[in-house]
Amino acid sequence: MVNFIYTTTALEDWVTLRYSKQHIKTSSDIDIKRIARFYSIYIHYKLMPARYDIFGRYKAIVLDARVSVPEQREQFFHELCHILRHVGHQSMMPKAFRELQEWDANLFTMYAALPYYMVKNYDFENPYLIHDLAYDFKVTEGLCKKRMEQIQRNILANSPLVSERKEIYN
Repeated sequence: MVNFIYTTTALEDWVTLRYSKQHIKTSSDIDIKRIARFYSIYIHYKLMPARYDIFGRYKAIVLDARVSVPEQREQFFHELCHILRHVGHQSMMPKAFRELQEWDANLFTMYAALPYYMVKNYDFENPYLIHDLAYDFKVTEGLCKKRMEQIQRNILANSPLVSERKEIYN
């Protein structure tokens, strides 16, 4: 029998540590208002694209009031990453550094919205998995699909057959 191994990334571990400090154990515990309160971040809903603001000790996330709740949750996690992990004003940064921060925020969004330690309890063979994840975690099916593809790539990269191939070439 083949064992499937998923190896968490440093960023996933970072998110998991913060969730454990907030006692976030199930999908229903992932409440953006509760998370914002924990970090002293205000949430505002406006008719404009999502963004974050920091002025001294004041921190806020603006969510686009024109989009669905699942899209707003994804916006929240994206902007939360910028507040918690990034420094500087993106308009003043070199393009490559700005792109790196966006890449990090996109991964953070997947990990924060669909933490592996919760997702692993689902039946990956379930034909309705994407729908069930979207419903339970209150995010878009598109994000669920990306996350499951990322998990599958990780498992494949850590599978015994791939490991044996790596040893042959080393």
